[in-house]
Amino acid sequence: MQVVNAAVASHRFRPDNDHFNGYASVVRRYELLEPDQEQQLARRWQESKDQHAANALVTSHLRLAHKLARSYRGYGLPLADLMAEASVGLVLAASKYQPDRGSRFSTYAAWWIRASIHEYILRSWSLVKIGTTAAQKKLFFRLRGEKRRLKSDAVGVTPELAEQIAQTLAVTPREVIDMDCRLSGDLSLNSPVNQEEGIGEWQDMLQDEAPNAELLLADSEEGTQQAGAMHAAINMLTRRERRVFVARRLTDDPPTLDQLARELSISSERVRQIEICAFRKVKRAARHAIARENWQSTGCPCSRAIEIA
Repeated sequence: MQVVNAAVASHRFRPDNDHFNGYASVVRRYELLEPDQEQQLARRWQESKDQHAANALVTSHLRLAHKLARSYRGYGLPLADLMAEASVGLVLAASKYQPDRGSRFSTYAAWWIRASIHEYILRSWSLVKIGTTAAQKKLFFRLRGEKRRLKSDAVGVTPELAEQIAQTLAVTPREVIDMDCRLSGDLSLNSPVNQEEGIGEWQDMLQDEAPNAELLLADSEEGTQQAGAMHAAINMLTRRERRVFVARRLTDDPPTLDQLARELSISSERVRQIEICAFRKVKRAARHAIARENWQSTGCPCSRAIEIA
């Protein structure tokens, strides 16, 4: 619906003060409508899609959109964009306005204009999406006002202040503190830590807690080495020693000495002796295997003893 005329389009993207003063004078040329006129124009648009009626309804309220857009200048966004979003909200209001409800179009349009501006501010404020719920949106637009009301000049939000604001806006204190941080805007990782001393960029201060590639490779090689040494050491055991060692030391649910004793037809004490003997053999053989591999790969006789729990 082309409801914003050539005067609006021609004044849309020039951000100088003279332009905005000129734009304000242009929109004031459109006369305000009486309630009966609003009703007639809205019905003509609803019933017959009369484009001239829609244009008249919208252009007569451009000064309202202009006024509301200027009230959001404190967010640091281009006024031209705010006015453009206000015009979008005004058009949406005209397309959805129901004159039979009895309300004035200005009252109905103000809600849509603010909603359109709010969505634009939230989209433009941060690369990370904020204000995903109605409560968070209300917190975003009212937090600074609440801080002024409570006469707080602090840079951040204290726990006591967050508790007071949270009770007023029906959110949690954690949400108040997080939103206060978000209101300061995004910080580029390429910005300098200190402008005067030139210490470096913020990205240089980041630390990766994950292990680096060299450590992962060393752990992998060590695990492979220990597994090979263990396999070689177990192969040196007799069949009965291997059965007892694997069952008692290398299973998640080891059988009891009595269970193994019945299986092997020996006493429980003998099973215990075989387990101790097999463990010593495996430990000694594994150490020798690792030491021999280290010697072959590095020429150094030192080794890391394998621990068998």
